Amino acid sequence: MEKFLELEAGYLVIGFFILSITLFVTTRPFFSKGAVKKGLSYVTLFLALTIGMHYKITTDRMDSVKSAFREGKTIICESRATRKVAQSVDVNIAREWILDGDVFSSVNYGRVFHTARCLVK
Repeated sequence: MEKFLELEAGYLVIGFFILSITLFVTTRPFFSKGAVKKGLSYVTLFLALTIGMHYKITTDRMDSVKSAFREGKTIICESRATRKVAQSVDVNIAREWILDGDVFSSVNYGRVFHTARCLVK
């Protein structure tokens, strides 16, 4: 559950905002009496499916990145610190990178990278 909240917290906040808008709109007088129930049901189902699919895809990619790193393959991680020059960092076990849980770190690099923001090269 902790990993789900870590990865999907932003999307959950956006989802609750969308649900509150749906509730506000469907309670207007020009909607029928069953609009609130139907609207919230459909929007909740849609949000649950999309957030669930995003979580599944992200965790599958994280697992493939971890296994590729352990095999010695190069991993590309997004660097949000510098947008102009080096927008990605190559992570490889041969370059003194280590994997601690879901985070890549190196003594030679000041930042850490979450495996959710990385791809196999």
